[in-house]
Formats: sequence, C-alpha cells, structure tokens
Amino acid sequence: MLYFQLVIMAGTVLLAYYFECTDTFQVHIQGFFCQDGNLMKPYPGTEDESFISPLVLYCVLASTPTAIIFIGEISMYFIKSTRETLIIQEKTILTGECCYLNPLLRRIIRFIGVFAFGLFATDIFVNAGQVVTGNLAPYFLTVCKPNYTGNDCRAHHEFINNGNICTGDVEVIEKARRSFPSKHAALSIYSALYATMYITSTIKTKSSRLAKPVLCLGTLCAAFLTGLNRVSEYRNHCSDVIAGFILGSAVALFLVSPSVFLHSF
Repeated sequence: MLYFQLVIMAGTVLLAYYFECTDTFQVHIQGFFCQDGNLMKPYPGTEDESFISPLVLYCVLASTPTAIIFIGEISMYFIKSTRETLIIQEKTILTGECCYLNPLLRRIIRFIGVFAFGLFATDIFVNAGQVVTGNLAPYFLTVCKPNYTGNDCRAHHEFINNGNICTGDVEVIEKARRSFPSKHAALSIYSALYATMYITSTIKTKSSRLAKPVLCLGTLCAAFLTGLNRVSEYRNHCSDVIAGFILGSAVALFLVSPSVFLHSF
C-alpha cells in the first residue's frame, strides 16, 4: 500500500511539473472586444515584481503548515497524557525487516504527505482551468497591443477571434491568457485551511483556547489578503480570485477528514 501511494504521489508531482514547466498543454485562445474596458488596466509588471511574488508565496505555503505540524506533533508527544493517547491510536509499525516508525514520526509523515499531495493537486486543477478557459487578465489589452486602426478593431463592438492580432511580447501575452482561476488564491486558501483544520482537530490542550483561534484566523486572513492583492494589482479579476478560493477550499475539505487526523493510513 505504501508503494502504491508513492507511485500516485510521483505521478501527481510529474503532472504538475508538465503544467508548470513545459508547453505540453497549450492554453485556449479566447476572443475579446478591442474596446473592452475590463481588459485595459495598466500592466502591473512581471510576477516577480508583485508585492507577493511566487517565490515568497511558495515558501510561505510550504513552510507554514509544515512548521505548525512539526511543532504541534512534537509538543503533544512530550505531553504525557497526549502521548499516551497517541500511542493507543498509532501503533508502531514495521517498514521492512529492521526499520520501525514510531507514532510521532508516522503522524508527521502522514500529515505532511497529505498536505503536499493536496498542494500539487490544487496546482494541477488551477493550471487545467487556466489552460482550458484561457480567460484574459485585466491588463490583457495593454500587453496585447492590438492594431486599433486595422480592420479587425475598427468596429467598436466586433468580437475578435483572431489570436494573431496582438503585437506585444508573446510570453507576456501567454501569461495574460491564464487568469482563471487565480493560482495565488487557490494555493493560499488551501494551505491556510489545511493548517487551520489540523490545529482545530488535533491540538486539544486547555492552554491553547486563545492561541488556537488567533493562529487560525491569522492564517485565514493572510490567505484572504493574498487574494485581494491579486485584484488590487490588476493581475486577476475578482471572479478569478473567488473561483480560486472555492477550488482551494474544496480540495482541502475533500482531503482533510477525521480519518486523516485520527486514524492510520
């Protein structure tokens, strides 16, 4: 069973890699109106110039739940009453002829493994949605730079299906065609919800009555502000961010169930 799970995880990572780093999946070329005001916002610059750059986002997404899980599990393991409960729930299992996993290590691997799988799955769903829909970013016409004096854009209410009308930078235009759903919103809310549900489901000490809601609300607030930042910088439409929140929340709620936190895998 363990090897089967590793194969699934490897396949998920590989598919995410093909979406992110290759041109295997071509984005759909969606038409537009040359005078559409919703697509004429100023170009905000590359993603690296954003207030929340991809590097910062991915580092925080990966490190925050991982740190919470490590601290939470180690803290509970050194509390006598909690440790006894964990030992009852999590039997020490054999992994080969000579290697054993104690309850602490097993739980850490399980929680982080499920989190990583969900993170890659969310990334795949987002990329698939962007490729299939080809929705245009708020700054699309600014970087597309269509010829407004040409025959295609001469009529104000004519819908343009010709993808070759753009004269701007090809790479920037390609990025502007991948607006729906918002990847930042989906990944941030998934990470925040996973961490929040871990905290509320596993940490039961009385001393955490105030710390738990503060930590959970702070994590969710950070994810919400990440989505708002995408709208304020004209990188995504409001509907893109909402769809990203829904997608990330759905993946987190689907993966995180009582069986993940309370029973063995």
